[in-house]
Amino acid sequence: MDTAALTANARSGHRRWWALVGFAAAVFVAAAIGGLGVSGTAQEYNGLAQPPWAPPSSVFGPVWTVLYATIAVAGWLVWRRAGFGPALYVWTAQLVLNAIWTPIFFGAGRYGLAFLDIVVLWVLVGATVVLFWRVSRPAALLLVPYWAWVTFASALNLAVWRMN
Repeated sequence: MDTAALTANARSGHRRWWALVGFAAAVFVAAAIGGLGVSGTAQEYNGLAQPPWAPPSSVFGPVWTVLYATIAVAGWLVWRRAGFGPALYVWTAQLVLNAIWTPIFFGAGRYGLAFLDIVVLWVLVGATVVLFWRVSRPAALLLVPYWAWVTFASALNLAVWRMN
């Protein structure tokens, strides 16, 4: 392999890793938007009437940290295989709905509207899993725990809405 080809490969490799940083940044922004202007969520959560199966507020941070990492890596894996196309458009849409749930639920106290948001989010995460499966099975599998958590969070949102 000549020097020009090696240089091109090195640039391509660096670009791929920078893309991962970009996906991580996009997910970080979504998480940050979810928390902007919404302080005291743990206290608010603890003050709500909740079903007996509701987890303590301390569970959410660690769970979301892991899930956000898998969401970023899954998006990056699909981008590496197929570029930015339909699968990543749906990935982006679900990330937007993810970002606005916290301000709707905690910031505005609109539990019914938050439930609508999370139901649409659940559908989009499922669509993302299906679309990712066609491109990268590991990427799709990385999103399954996220989809399961959104399923649980949807049930919790519904229960809190009904109880409050």
